Amino acid sequence: MSDPRLTNFVAEALHSGISRERIKETLLQAKWSPDQIDGALKVWSEVDFPIPIPKPRAQFSARDAAMYLVMFAMLYLSVFHFGSIIFQIIDRLMPDALDYSGRGYGSAVRFSTASLIVAFPVFMFLAVKIHNNLSKDPTQRSSAVRKWLTYLTLAIASCVIVGDLIALLFNLLMGELSMRFFLKALTVGLIAGAVFYYYLTCMRLDDEALKR
Repeated sequence: MSDPRLTNFVAEALHSGISRERIKETLLQAKWSPDQIDGALKVWSEVDFPIPIPKPRAQFSARDAAMYLVMFAMLYLSVFHFGSIIFQIIDRLMPDALDYSGRGYGSAVRFSTASLIVAFPVFMFLAVKIHNNLSKDPTQRSSAVRKWLTYLTLAIASCVIVGDLIALLFNLLMGELSMRFFLKALTVGLIAGAVFYYYLTCMRLDDEALKR
């Protein structure tokens, strides 16, 4: 959220006919950060009018927050059980004689499959619905709930990728890197990487859309 003092200053400067470039240059000299300056400038529309016109702010309801929460919960559930199915397949194709967890292979795959069949369509339905809402009202891209949950997802995906690489490197240095472990690490890395790339792209598109 922009500093009210900075927002008011920008409004007065625009009202005086000072260009946005000159305002930004002056504020940078005054040691305001580029993000703060851009945030204050974004508050005001670039429509040609004698006085600054504020841009519309998105209106968010409890329903919108619930929609985002459920969507991301279904994403986490889908990702977890998709990975679980791949793990079970790897265990089935490359059994470990010392690993007794493979005895419940059938029930584990069925449970993960059932979870995926339910969770993923719910995630897709909500994702499409939210995408349509954003197309109709681009201001919703500035939703605090959307940004917090998206950046939380990016942070979780980043930690998973780093942890996956550490485990992979550790086993390699210990000389215990089996094909079974490598495939599981690759599965985790690819899933987390795909989620990270997708939502990072979403954030970039949001920033571009809000600049228009």
